[in-house]
Amino acid sequence: MFYDLNVPWPKEVNELQRTIAFLDELGYDVVALTHTYTGRLPPDLTPPIPSTLPFPVPPRMRILRRCNIFLTDSASNFRIPQLQQNYDLIAARPTDEKTLQSACFSLDVDIISLDLTQKFGTHFKFPMLGHAISKGIKIELCYGQAVLGDAIAKRNLIGNATQLIRATRGRGLIISSEAKTLLAARAPGDIINLASVWGLGTERGKEAVSTHARSVVEHARLKRDSFKGIVDVIYGGEKPPPGEEQQKDQKKGKTQPKDQKRKATQSLEGTPVSQSGEEKISKRQMKRNKKARTEGEQ
Repeated sequence: MFYDLNVPWPKEVNELQRTIAFLDELGYDVVALTHTYTGRLPPDLTPPIPSTLPFPVPPRMRILRRCNIFLTDSASNFRIPQLQQNYDLIAARPTDEKTLQSACFSLDVDIISLDLTQKFGTHFKFPMLGHAISKGIKIELCYGQAVLGDAIAKRNLIGNATQLIRATRGRGLIISSEAKTLLAARAPGDIINLASVWGLGTERGKEAVSTHARSVVEHARLKRDSFKGIVDVIYGGEKPPPGEEQQKDQKKGKTQPKDQKRKATQSLEGTPVSQSGEEKISKRQMKRNKKARTEGEQ
């Protein structure tokens, strides 16, 4: 299964319908629609993305809801627990090194998404990114803005991507499109080849659009539906009442109660066992009785 976990939620739904249909043709199975919050969060955190889209969705495709939070101040309260109740995925987009450090060490998010088309003032460091990856947070690389962007955006994307791959040692990375139009989307095979050009490798590139993307989706689901991501309550079925079990046994031809043991009709030696409480009769005694009956008849 292939994942694209960053498709922006547009104002015009017609363009989104064409993008989702094109992603289905490219071979994607799971697509996350992204709503972005800039500045302070509003009081009402109800997502504008409906649970049922106003247009038909391909039957094999699964649609998720995701929100992006722009981190401009590391001391702000982003109300992550409330967002987790309304969205399937929570992503943070740091704007500088201080907010990136806050996202790696303090925030309980699922994805750290970086705008690789911008030039960063400092280099990425493994201790900071490695701490986030050890907690289950994935680092996201988006290529859509550079596909339709200018030469400067493409140059920054290539430089930042290679530096990020070196800093993370190729671990915990996912690759998404962030395609506002269908022209910016690429097939999974093209993304794997692009990742090998960046220095990630073919196997790690395939994991970035399949295995690692699936793990972040399941990790977010466990945090939302289970207790501390450990105990998951599932429906295991209910035991029917005793009356229903007895009726089922009678329909199958079982007349005896379930807890009553069946009496043995033969012993281990092959001799018949008396079920009426009578004493056992040996074969020699049976022959004597038979001989006595024949002599009495004569």
